[in-house]
Amino acid sequence: MKNKIENYLLNLIHPETNQKFISKKNIKEINIENDIKLSIELNYPSKSFNELYSKIISEGLFKLTSLKVSVTIKNKILTHKAQQGINHLSNVKNIIAIASGKGGVGKSSTAVNLALSLSDEGANVGILDADIYGPSQPLMLGVHEKPKSKDGKSMEPIMAHGIQVMSIGFLVDQETPMVWRGPIATSYLEQLLRNTQWDNLDYLIIDLPPGTGDIQLTLAQKIPVTGSIIVTTPQDIALLDARRGLKMFDKVNIPIIGIVENMATHLCSECGHEEHIFGEKGGQKMSTDYDCELLGSLPLDISIRENLDNGVPSVAKDSNSKISKIYKLIAIKAALKIAKLSEDYTNKFPNIVIQKS
Repeated sequence: MKNKIENYLLNLIHPETNQKFISKKNIKEINIENDIKLSIELNYPSKSFNELYSKIISEGLFKLTSLKVSVTIKNKILTHKAQQGINHLSNVKNIIAIASGKGGVGKSSTAVNLALSLSDEGANVGILDADIYGPSQPLMLGVHEKPKSKDGKSMEPIMAHGIQVMSIGFLVDQETPMVWRGPIATSYLEQLLRNTQWDNLDYLIIDLPPGTGDIQLTLAQKIPVTGSIIVTTPQDIALLDARRGLKMFDKVNIPIIGIVENMATHLCSECGHEEHIFGEKGGQKMSTDYDCELLGSLPLDISIRENLDNGVPSVAKDSNSKISKIYKLIAIKAALKIAKLSEDYTNKFPNIVIQKS
């Protein structure tokens, strides 16, 4: 009976992501007496889905066994492996890089809404604005205060809409241009990352500048990245640059979590006519060409821009809106992909100390 129940759980398909969402290590207890009691611990955030998961499991197992089923679902985010030879930050479990080959494709708007989506699903989330030359997260999140320091050496992240935030935009005047060469910019990026007192993050989203330059190289060589998400539009020019970004992460052995296609379609607010302004199915073609999952496609929607300009991103303004639900589904897919990566056991082994007797 236990094997029958376990096989059922392992083959369940998530109703919206079309992926298996329970692995063997997620099943903590199967207790069979007069009824069935299950304890499941998912290693990705899924607060808004857990009730649905319980219903699917209990109804499915009742049909299978004719026994009453009670399900307890908890969430515990694990630390997953980064590049070989780079140590994890002690207070950050997983780092997700959000990248694009070129500017203007909606990378920063995607980064902040994915961060808010993961937070809304119950994870502890931070976002690092790594676009040293053009920081936009302070405006998008509606925060302009300077970070505080408790020890005179490190900085406390700014809190905005429930997530921790750090950006060079908090430290300089909004209109001051960052006229820095690559080595200085990358040095500032490392300081922003390592000198910020992140508070026990499950995920740190890094909003990268566009392109494949010094900052991206520093990220690959010195910062423990769990995986990356490539943002593009369906336009051929954007896809060409996005492919370069994807190949760069592949060369430095950073897993590609998936692709997000922005501005995929436009619905006229007056007549409802759908038009593919920037081309059609470009993200899907790139996904097929590189065997990389298309996590989701977002429309060209005026509300996304308006909400960001007002400092309240779509997911923060209304987490149940049509746009927010797309972002949240992308976030769940990404979290599921990360959960399937190898777990990092570095911090679980005791330190070996050799002493003279």
